[in-house]
Amino acid sequence: DLGCGSGRPLGEWLLARGLQVTGIDQSARLLALARTRLPQGRWLEADIGGWIPDTDTDTDTDKNFAAVLIWDALFHLPRALHLPLLARIFRLLQPGGRLLLSSGGSAQPAFTDTMHGARFFYDALAPDVLLAGLLDLGFGLERIEYLNPPTRGRDKGRIAVLARRPAAAPATVPHAAE
Repeated sequence: DLGCGSGRPLGEWLLARGLQVTGIDQSARLLALARTRLPQGRWLEADIGGWIPDTDTDTDTDKNFAAVLIWDALFHLPRALHLPLLARIFRLLQPGGRLLLSSGGSAQPAFTDTMHGARFFYDALAPDVLLAGLLDLGFGLERIEYLNPPTRGRDKGRIAVLARRPAAAPATVPHAAE
């Protein structure tokens, strides 16, 4: 769960169903809540835009994850980081593994806003660029849905995508420019 925050609600829901959860977030305060409330999860402090598992100190290795979630977190990264991060996720997923993400729903420019008293950055690839990028990386697209459409104002809207790494991945995995 990239951008897991406090582990609620997604990590909590998954753990309640007996699944293993690794949550990654840059907020030490939110991760402390996750560790207290959901001690059966694994909670790592890192910037999701640059996170790469450390195979010397981390048990995560390539193709180790059955699924990756990036819910309401991808659009907090500059759009130039989106495809490189998604390429890394493709490599980390087991063959047949799924990616569930939400992203901004338009090509409007980046902006900052206040949420819970803190300033947050927002940016997103246009949906057609995001979907083409996922396909170029080798993902199959299983479901695409607008959670809320963009307005003519600042609201970029939100899109949800369920994608899958093919069960038989190509010998070479395409990489986004990193």
